[in-house]
Amino acid sequence: MTWKIGSLQLKTPLILASGTWGLGDTILDYLSPEEIINSIGALITKGLSLEPMAGNPPPRLLETPCGLINSIGLENPGIEVFLKRYYPRLRDLEVPVIFNLHGTSVDEFLKLVRYLEEENIRGVELNISCPNVTEGGIAFSQSPEVVFQLVKGVREIFSGFLIVKLSPVGPVLEVALACKEAAADALTIANTYPAMGIVSYEPLKVIKGGLSGPAIKPLTLRLVSDIISKVTLPIIASGGVLSGKDVFEYLLVGASAVQVGTANLINPRSVIEIHEELKELLLRHGRLLDKGHP
Repeated sequence: MTWKIGSLQLKTPLILASGTWGLGDTILDYLSPEEIINSIGALITKGLSLEPMAGNPPPRLLETPCGLINSIGLENPGIEVFLKRYYPRLRDLEVPVIFNLHGTSVDEFLKLVRYLEEENIRGVELNISCPNVTEGGIAFSQSPEVVFQLVKGVREIFSGFLIVKLSPVGPVLEVALACKEAAADALTIANTYPAMGIVSYEPLKVIKGGLSGPAIKPLTLRLVSDIISKVTLPIIASGGVLSGKDVFEYLLVGASAVQVGTANLINPRSVIEIHEELKELLLRHGRLLDKGHP
């Protein structure tokens, strides 16, 4: 298979989602270089910030029926350490590496992008939608005006492929249109859904974070279909993918590529199984992808 998202050429439509496969230091413990090259279209890094972030205190994960609440809080070693310690190994895999970036302000995002522009990075995914940090994150997704300023500022200094990762809540359409107007190349729809779970009763302890997993797939499928009908940008679907069938259904409603996220936490080799099932579905039903979208 070959796949295209705007100007970005991929071998397959499958992308490993940010934060679900670590920093890249252990990926080769589960997947061979050949499997990565043949099954994965692109890798999206863990969310990276200017300075190291310790993330939120535990508890940070809670299983729910058909899902997972995570409140990791974008734990990462910072952009400089990542580039020196982790990126060289990923760069050698010959699969496009897209940097997921987290800033608490427009200025922080621009500093991150300037840092990367010197490294000739293939693409970035602006994380304006994380629901489990106190600064930045999902707050950006509530203001189309701020998102326009951010994307426009990044576009002026970054010549690579520019993706914006949207929240599934708030003025999603308005934010998507702002990204289009500011010259983004693609949108990721969507991040996790704000959620809460109870960890213990005595003492009462809760976890507030983002819900992912198969529970959200019908919601995100509807959102992807609705945005595609109104915004002329390539859409990378993200939400609840556990099988090749899930991927095919996102493609069927018009997505240009699909991210695999929580499935990586269940089985680090899930993307291989998903890829094999998807190939069979495309052979049988691939002609349906040319018939327009609901």
